Amino acid sequence: MPPVAKIEPLTTARALRGPFDYLRPDGVGVGAIVEVPFAGRTLRGVVTGLAEHSEHELAAPRRVLEQSLPPDLVELALWMAAEFCSTPARALSLVAPPAGARAKTALWAEAVPGAGGETRLSERQRELLASLGDGGGRFTGADTAALRRLEARGLVTIEPRVVRRAPEHAVVGARQAGVPELTADQRAALDAIARAHSQAPEELLLHGVTGSGKTEVYLRAVGDVLARGGGAIVLVPEIGLTPQIVSRFVERFGDTVAVLHSKLGAGERHDEWTRLRSGEARIAIGPRSAVFAPVDRLELVIVDEEHDSSYKHEGDPRYDARAVAAERARMAGAVLVAGTATPRPESFHRMPRLRMASRVDGAAMPAVEIVDMRDARRALHPRTAHALHDAAKSIVLLNRRGWSNFVSCGSCGEVWMCPECDVSLVLHRSEGIVSCHHCGHREPVPSRCDACGSVSIGRHGTGTERLEHELAGVGHQVFRLDADTPRAAAVLSAFEAAPRAVLVGTQMVAKGHDFPDVTLGVVLDADATLRFPDFRAEERTFALVAQLAGRAGRGSADGRVLVQTVATDAPSLAFAARHDSEGFLAGELARREALRYPPFSTLIRIVCSSAEPGAAAAAAEAVRVRLEVPALGPAPLFRLRGRERSQVLVKAGDRRAAIADVDAAVRAVSADKGHRAASFSVDVDPQ
Repeated sequence: MPPVAKIEPLTTARALRGPFDYLRPDGVGVGAIVEVPFAGRTLRGVVTGLAEHSEHELAAPRRVLEQSLPPDLVELALWMAAEFCSTPARALSLVAPPAGARAKTALWAEAVPGAGGETRLSERQRELLASLGDGGGRFTGADTAALRRLEARGLVTIEPRVVRRAPEHAVVGARQAGVPELTADQRAALDAIARAHSQAPEELLLHGVTGSGKTEVYLRAVGDVLARGGGAIVLVPEIGLTPQIVSRFVERFGDTVAVLHSKLGAGERHDEWTRLRSGEARIAIGPRSAVFAPVDRLELVIVDEEHDSSYKHEGDPRYDARAVAAERARMAGAVLVAGTATPRPESFHRMPRLRMASRVDGAAMPAVEIVDMRDARRALHPRTAHALHDAAKSIVLLNRRGWSNFVSCGSCGEVWMCPECDVSLVLHRSEGIVSCHHCGHREPVPSRCDACGSVSIGRHGTGTERLEHELAGVGHQVFRLDADTPRAAAVLSAFEAAPRAVLVGTQMVAKGHDFPDVTLGVVLDADATLRFPDFRAEERTFALVAQLAGRAGRGSADGRVLVQTVATDAPSLAFAARHDSEGFLAGELARREALRYPPFSTLIRIVCSSAEPGAAAAAAEAVRVRLEVPALGPAPLFRLRGRERSQVLVKAGDRRAAIADVDAAVRAVSADKGHRAASFSVDVDPQ
């Protein structure tokens, strides 16, 4: 019997389960990317296994692609499909090489040794030879024809070479002068990481206060791995908001670093992926998708700001990059280091901890003052306004973008709603629109009420755009950073360069920025996240306030933080004001254990959606009936992008059994023709 390749076609169909048997081309192994005939089409597929024979009559792949996946990434994808209730094909699509781009080549010219002695050359020809340098060379560009004439005389060699399309890195922060001395805490952390390598796989939580020098620990640990010939992956929350750490790695390790993120062009992504696959680059740095980088001899995986919710992927599979990083490290026999000043309760409960309790310069943590807003009439308390006026550099956090939360008719009370989602439209005054922050629907700012004809239009609430306008009166340059900001890195660079400035924005302004001359941090409406119906509300509130507080007082001057709230006695705010993460986590873990919330249980959310009325609720009920584990629901969710939604929530103690049960139920219902109008989304560990 001919040898068999087990191939998973990269299709999105949930009910379709492979792999499928094909004839195995010579030299093809696990991880090969092929094109195969499938259901009347030609699809890309991944070889996930090999066999000696098959019971079926087999077709042959039509083409074997040049790029391939390392077998360990195939194994990781299959684990993800099972862990996050997805399909192997969808998981393999995430780890597959970048599609749609090829290597770029250009003509490279080099001078033949001794060519400079030729006397019968024009001045221009001598200049061209000199430009190639002694033993060097360059790409030909506009001088191709002239260099070809020199080639014909035997003075120059010209050949095609691959051109690297290198990503541009936004440089924020001054270049470091040399390698800094380590503190005792940093040295202890590095020693612990070194010991972990001897017994890897191992996981460590680097719990260090803001400004304690976690980045330098990462750099030294990666340097040690490179010295042994190994590779590393460094995950950051969002590449556009963390240019400082990227700059530090590129500055320290040069072209050994490959940067991977969604904003790269197809050619840049192809070249960076290929450099990692070939071993030319040995450090991959980027947001969550960089966890799939094809790093050879992986010895270290770092997750910076591990508390950040952006590590959770929104599409299917809804993977958590922190969990994937842990599994990738386990498979590779590598060390995982997760760093943050505000650990998640799940990480704090599970992982051995390395504590860094002091800032590198010995400076005290900034004083935090709770400002009572229960009788306030304006967005800024007078004490806050005075502090902003006096401070040279400030960061102000308001976790709500736009000008106003919603717009309503002052006569009849009509509220402008999104026609596709059951939510109100947010006013963006600078663009002259009201928009939906869920589906992106936009329409002009209303001038009169469609319901009653009144021109009395009210604007309610304050967002970052309105706050930016109001802060312009404090006598500083004002910069805004939120999801409406087109070039985040440019805003951060401009803020850093300004002598007196205020940076106002959503939670983006709290993401790991290091500006030594910022002396004031302000949190407005700090209790807003406490009002969310979410068991993580306390955790998110604590982390948001504590992270913003950590941006102040990192230089020679003392820092100060003002936290405006109507919930002055909220425990999460009190712990954040004391910079007491361990005290907060102890209480939070006790509460979760009593209520059986993660990490003491597993939550799985199944969302059914449909454009047809009633179809989502019917599908959700069908899923619930098939489940063997206890479940809550179905319960309706607000309409999103024109689709009705209904959800079922599983809360289970046995994680493996619950995942298998949900997977079987969703697979059965999605294959039922009676529910073909519904779409299904499974979210393990929903955020």
